[in-house]
Amino acid sequence: MAKNQYTYAVARIRAMEVSLFSQAVIDQLLACKDEKQCISLLQEKGWGNADTPADAEAILTCEREKTWKEVKGLVDDMSVFDVVSYPDLFHNLKAAIKVAATGEESSDIFISDTKIPAEEMLEIVKNKEFSRLPDYMANAAEEAYEALLHTHDGQLCDIIIDRAALLAIYAAGRKAKDAIIRDYAESTVAVADIKIAVRSQKTAKSLEFMKRAMAECDSISVDALCKAALNGMDAIQEYLEGTAYKGGAEALRESTSAFECWCDNRIIETIKPQLYNPFTIGPIVAYVLARENEIKTVRIILTGKQNAFPDDSIRERVREMYV
Repeated sequence: MAKNQYTYAVARIRAMEVSLFSQAVIDQLLACKDEKQCISLLQEKGWGNADTPADAEAILTCEREKTWKEVKGLVDDMSVFDVVSYPDLFHNLKAAIKVAATGEESSDIFISDTKIPAEEMLEIVKNKEFSRLPDYMANAAEEAYEALLHTHDGQLCDIIIDRAALLAIYAAGRKAKDAIIRDYAESTVAVADIKIAVRSQKTAKSLEFMKRAMAECDSISVDALCKAALNGMDAIQEYLEGTAYKGGAEALRESTSAFECWCDNRIIETIKPQLYNPFTIGPIVAYVLARENEIKTVRIILTGKQNAFPDDSIRERVREMYV
């Protein structure tokens, strides 16, 4: 896409950014007395379509589909979004393996509109035709399938696929021409590694488990992070203090919810400079990530309302907004 085409696409994105939820709108949702009132407010804000049921999952799914439809209308080469779409693609691989291995059919666990349609992914796995998958998926798919089939260890299956997803994201980031994609990939993998370390420390996982789950990246040392996790939460915090992710140490000291928020907010911090970038793919990628973050935040609020969580408990889980 030429520079003048980016200029048009970014101008369109700027117009769409106006509809992104600010913190004030998030506060309105938090102030709703229940899920039903939240859904009414979302519909007033234009979420869902005329034929979308007043159902949380239906509305959130509709909004994700809207985002990708809008972006596909602006960008000729959608491969630049591979780094963003890989999590959904690998989620469907994981779902297909579990359906194929257990024989329990379920369409609810698949994400729609992925590079490999859910039906095709399931067919590939059921027929063990792993060579039909892209190179960055094939080996992990076969390994995870065999692991689940022979050990019935769902967690082992998960970490094999999740690590393959991180490696694919990182490889796509390293090849990208645009800084935002490189930065997003770096932050995504590093934050995922930190999450693995924290959860492994809490559940007393072994060094072998952590190394099997983590993916190497430039801004985090997997070896140092694993050793810190074996020595306790204080050691993880001490290690993070000396990295670009020291905010994670502060969040860990506060609470688990604060840490989970920090993980997502770190990605938003990575993309915020794109608000002032008029001539590259950056603002379009940032818009997609901002929408994903917005939908995730709304999901957290709706889930909290469904389960009658206290407002303060929901609020501490709410993510930072892009605008």
